[in-house]
Amino acid sequence: MSECDTRIIKIDPNNIDTEALKECAEVLKNGGLVCFPTETVYGLGASAFNEKAVENIFKAKGRPNDNPLIVHISDYEMLPLVTCCTGEQMERLMKLGNEYWPGPLTMIADRDSAVPETVSCGLKTVGIRMPEHPVARKLIELAGVPVAAPSANLSGKPSPSQARHVIEDLKGRVDVIIDGGDCRVGVESTVLDITSEEPMILRPGAVTLEDVKKVLGAGGQCDWRRGVKEGETPRSPGMKYTHYSPEAEVIMYEGDNELVKRNIKIAAMSCLLKGEKVGVMTVDENAAFYDMMPNVLSLGSREDSLSQASNLFRILREFDERGVAKVFAEALPTGGVGDAVMNRLFRACGGNIVKCDG
Repeated sequence: MSECDTRIIKIDPNNIDTEALKECAEVLKNGGLVCFPTETVYGLGASAFNEKAVENIFKAKGRPNDNPLIVHISDYEMLPLVTCCTGEQMERLMKLGNEYWPGPLTMIADRDSAVPETVSCGLKTVGIRMPEHPVARKLIELAGVPVAAPSANLSGKPSPSQARHVIEDLKGRVDVIIDGGDCRVGVESTVLDITSEEPMILRPGAVTLEDVKKVLGAGGQCDWRRGVKEGETPRSPGMKYTHYSPEAEVIMYEGDNELVKRNIKIAAMSCLLKGEKVGVMTVDENAAFYDMMPNVLSLGSREDSLSQASNLFRILREFDERGVAKVFAEALPTGGVGDAVMNRLFRACGGNIVKCDG
């Protein structure tokens, strides 16, 4: 796509410059593209009602046109603008919204006809989220329209949790990038399909299956390794393609912790002896094992999935900044937010997993 003059506007989420944000909102209303911070990752936004602007999201990211977008709203008054759901769907939406909105939860509901099919890639449903980040919500409120927004990165790369990641990927491709500081959660929102007989998590995130069951008394979760069949349009972003990948090849080692460490060290040393630049993604408890090896980065404690989520994409991008060609990554504990971390790591390595079970 042709390069445009991207404005970078810094806005303090604790002291929002409303006038500056109004300018960004005008860009959205006029069909432009604005990157903005959320509590999960940075988003690349356009008016959800402007089909041409939505098409430009796909062009700016190089995003496949069968990978649906999420529509962001600032308050419940916007809800009828994007969904026509009633009955049990609406009951589920309101129960979960009262508990987890604003926050990192996207709910898939019946799409209102006012939302172009382009947003949902022809599906009759639409993903809806009310973000928690004050800059995101104020921007949407000032624009006065729901905002369609995937993550603000080039398609396939790690999602951006810092403004500098957005600038690196999308400067020259969008009209405005709002620098609102680092994202708190660090991985994309949970996506929950409330249209199915049993509400189903299609993409794990910070709102867990246990959280959903606590509110609804029921809920299921798709296998975080599962993709979609050939020719099938995914109902949620992040299901079909290799995602979240740095330039480096990522290989995940899974199994007994001691065997994982030993196998990674042997493989990494072998590459180093061949002159390859490698990196190791580990946890605090294991980092000392790789002492004297270069490019060893920790996601945090093995028992702290929230820290792992917050650090994952930043560290994947740091390996690229260091010029690493191959990353050896330890598998992490699953359950709760751990499922979200492992889902992203599984996509980042393209399913390239070494089993270490004896």
